[in-house]
Amino acid sequence: MTEWQKSGWRAKPRVQMPDYTDQAKLEAVEAQLSKYPPLVFAGEARKLKKELGAASRGEAFLLQGGDCAEAFDQFSANAIRDTFKVMLQMAMVLTFGAKVPVVKVGRMAGQFAKPRSAPTEVVDGVELPSYRGDIINELAFTPEARIPDPAKMLQAYTQAAATLNLLRAFSTGGYADVHQVHQWTLGFTDREESEKYRDMANRISDTLDFIKAAGVDSDRAHTLQTVDFYTSHESLLLEYEEALTRQDSTSGKWLAGSGHMIWIGDRTRQPDGAHVEFARGVLNPVGLKCGPTTTAEDLKVLMSKLNPDNEAGKLTLIARFGAGKVGEHLPRLIKAVAEEGANVTWVCDPMHGNTIKSSTGYKTRPFDSVLREVRDFFAVHNAEGTVPGGVHFEMTGQDVTECTGGVRAVSEENLSDRYHTACDPRLNASQSLELAFLVAEELTARREAQLSAKAG
Repeated sequence: MTEWQKSGWRAKPRVQMPDYTDQAKLEAVEAQLSKYPPLVFAGEARKLKKELGAASRGEAFLLQGGDCAEAFDQFSANAIRDTFKVMLQMAMVLTFGAKVPVVKVGRMAGQFAKPRSAPTEVVDGVELPSYRGDIINELAFTPEARIPDPAKMLQAYTQAAATLNLLRAFSTGGYADVHQVHQWTLGFTDREESEKYRDMANRISDTLDFIKAAGVDSDRAHTLQTVDFYTSHESLLLEYEEALTRQDSTSGKWLAGSGHMIWIGDRTRQPDGAHVEFARGVLNPVGLKCGPTTTAEDLKVLMSKLNPDNEAGKLTLIARFGAGKVGEHLPRLIKAVAEEGANVTWVCDPMHGNTIKSSTGYKTRPFDSVLREVRDFFAVHNAEGTVPGGVHFEMTGQDVTECTGGVRAVSEENLSDRYHTACDPRLNASQSLELAFLVAEELTARREAQLSAKAG
């Protein structure tokens, strides 16, 4: 394989990327970005890789979640706080169910670009280029708004830096205290419609009371007050990614400085394409979306390219098939991994295969379909004797009405109430936490089955 260079992707076929009309402006922005500090550091990326390696062995569990696409006009401290808050609640519930550490990775501080199913869209007979995320163009349906603007990369960097600054403060400044997080969760289970989750919440309370009685409380134990929280995004806009790539002074390897983890989407995973070429050379953990069209042959080539040293935690396979299709596709990919002896972390993305158009015209995702795909994912891994290493959700801490269902029973008629996403529908705070309780039940059942098998 040829020696990797951070600009090597430019010689490869590119898809899902804009064609900038002002080359001089693009080069000026890239030069400016290349002087900015990286948003993350190599030691953080290495630590995340180690934790993902633990998840691949069942010694940890990945919770990855956040916005479909971060928007400039919805950027606020409150929005960041609310998503961080609900992820902490979900992580606590999952930790209790799995009895292993939960690795927390946000789709935050970089999730600005979106692949599209078509290069253009038509509204009232007018055809314009598709909206590709705020880092590229604007949502407004005008010719001017849809022109790709390189300067948006600078605004994305500024927003990402501010987001990371706040996340680091929340993670270490006491906001993440385990007792406070559980009090928020109790608020959810106190509602009449959430009563079925109250038993698990009460058992978590008993555990925390025992820890405190044993003399381990937040004042004495730093680990009860702080968390590690990582960021991730799809590395779609490679001009931005290259400009923030830095050489690690301790190892000499290259770091994608835009986020702790980057992933390659289902539409950009061509083995000889630009996105795979870029991702194969960075030291960060890399995710790879696997959909129904992923062949065993392509997966074998991709695993070899993206994780040539077969490191544990380096490559996360994010399965996204759709409810009812997991049993058809996941076993053949698990077999391909086994045939190669590859180290991978298997993660379920139950969002992207379950998008439908509602009767009211809104794009939505039914909660029951999301849950079914998660349960199918666990069932296949249990049958194959492999490890379900995590879950990947598009979600927000806001009280939006974008996905139907859940204990608060969002209906198709409710979707117009608070439908704020610029791209795909997200689980709201209540739906996200409910899903965490249901995944925790799956993890508990799996753990009990394993213990029973050992005892037998």
